[in-house]
Amino acid sequence: MRVLVTGGAGFIGSHVSEALLRAGHQVTVLDDLSSGKRENVPEGARLVQADIRSPEARELVIAGAFDAIVHHAAQIDVRHSVEHPDHDADVNLMGLINLLEAAVRANVRRFVFASSGGACYGEQKEFPATEQHELHPVSPYGVSKAASELYLGYYFTEKKLPYVALRYSNVYGPRQDPFGEAGVVAIFSVQCLSGSPCTIYGDGRQTRDYVYVGDVAKANVLALESEYVGPLNIGTGRETDVITLHRSIAKATNCATPPRFAPHRPGEQRRSCIDPSLAGRVLGWKPEVDLEHGIQRTVQYFRERMARAGSAATG
Repeated sequence: MRVLVTGGAGFIGSHVSEALLRAGHQVTVLDDLSSGKRENVPEGARLVQADIRSPEARELVIAGAFDAIVHHAAQIDVRHSVEHPDHDADVNLMGLINLLEAAVRANVRRFVFASSGGACYGEQKEFPATEQHELHPVSPYGVSKAASELYLGYYFTEKKLPYVALRYSNVYGPRQDPFGEAGVVAIFSVQCLSGSPCTIYGDGRQTRDYVYVGDVAKANVLALESEYVGPLNIGTGRETDVITLHRSIAKATNCATPPRFAPHRPGEQRRSCIDPSLAGRVLGWKPEVDLEHGIQRTVQYFRERMARAGSAATG
């Protein structure tokens, strides 16, 4: 297939682009490089630099003769969405609609959307949550992801554009930004490798479902090649609290610096854990990398990156 990957220079999108190329697809990456990095774009993929809200993005879709779009470009910071809900909605909703309108005009045959299980479900009533769990987001970011799924449903029903909404749990792994507000595994990994104290917000007993980025990339390939329409949870069904996560990363990095605690931040739910059983049934997907080995791979990536940066600085 000829596939357009939006956000393909970013953390998850670059891994997805690599997986699609390995599967034999032709990949074009659309990214404005506001947070993505040119060096993340895999060899063999074409890069087009543009904002997903722009006329240039719309024209690319219409003229590109793409069979499918895999949409990862987004505003992803929960705290930013709380402080600037207008910007979050502008990027995440208006950008999506711009792409969907172009996709209909171009007769795109498949649309794979990066949604959020944790943010859409909000404070869960069931653990792990299935796709039938009510959507009750507690942040504008979660609202924009839930609203995006409603738009996708409309475009499927009225415009005949098949879609899959992959509701990710907390994705982690190599290339995640360790200096942003999101991505606690990356942040803790770099801080522990540096010997700096990690900051734990709240009491540290809040839980998340951590899924390795390589497994997420495989889910995208399977979703693209399937005929399933609707939402799918992409997670592990296992909860890990922040204190336990820090302990595991400290062990992997041989870091003895204790964490420090700070007040709870608004817009974050207490527990989050999603059930991936449906993805197993309809895609044949399951998470293969457990948290221990995923942390080891992530730590090794940042250890090597920091060593290269150190060599460049002294050279």
